[in-house]
Amino acid sequence: MAGGRQTRADWLDLAHAAEDLGYATLLLPDHFGPQLAPLPALLAAALATRTLRVGTIVLDNDFRHPALVAKEAATVDLLTDGRFELGIGAGWMASDYARSGLPFDPPAERVSRLAEAVRIIRAFFAAEGPVTFQGRYYRIDELEPAPRPAQARLPILIGASRPRMLRLAAREADIVGLEDHQFAERLTGAPRIHVADCAEQVHIVRAAAGPRMADLELSVFAARTFVTEAADATTERLADELHLTSEQVRSSASFLIGSPAAIVDTLQERRERFGVSYVLIHDRAMHAFAPVVARLAGT
Repeated sequence: MAGGRQTRADWLDLAHAAEDLGYATLLLPDHFGPQLAPLPALLAAALATRTLRVGTIVLDNDFRHPALVAKEAATVDLLTDGRFELGIGAGWMASDYARSGLPFDPPAERVSRLAEAVRIIRAFFAAEGPVTFQGRYYRIDELEPAPRPAQARLPILIGASRPRMLRLAAREADIVGLEDHQFAERLTGAPRIHVADCAEQVHIVRAAAGPRMADLELSVFAARTFVTEAADATTERLADELHLTSEQVRSSASFLIGSPAAIVDTLQERRERFGVSYVLIHDRAMHAFAPVVARLAGT
């Protein structure tokens, strides 16, 4: 699940509620807006809970040098006894760059820079000795990989929607975050909205991953989740609001609409069909979605 609050009390209340309701992981995005900075906030949430995992969804690679990301991620993992997962991406929200004064480079350059960063971070997590890297964007010289993460392999999630990012995630990530194009496009006011095809995305990932596909976990952010007995009416309303067809809403993996039992059936069907086993929801749906979590857990 993904969520954010702006005060200490509200944030820790969210973490406690997530754990009490049976959610596995609390995730926080990374934007220059009205939200907490992800890494210290996630550390606080983990220290205030017992079993809840925490992670980023996702860090913008352009905001931090990968040597710093690696060191801070390893530190958070160590201090949480291995309950951290590192989500990272190439960055997409132009307003973040405008507000911070960072250059918003073309997509190809941002993705290439991310590819180097992930290699550095992975080397830092796994290295037995100093890390050296010479690339186009980053140069690392005898960097001591300390501290060591608590997990033998600290999981890296790469969020992706388009072919080049999907292939990068397939080669380098432990968790591939499949995304619906329209979520970002609507936020940025794109003139044309694309509805991603989950089957097509998974096909790209499988082709690029090869033998390591068996070790990958696939995730989807169900950005619009409605637990309701009026599924058809809700689907039609959303289709009208979003200028989509009802079939596009029903077939998109970014929507979950229906009763708890129906949503469980949908998730199981998507797992069997696409291999998606990691579903994220927004914190605004956390309490309504809890019966689905309970059914999936068999409680």
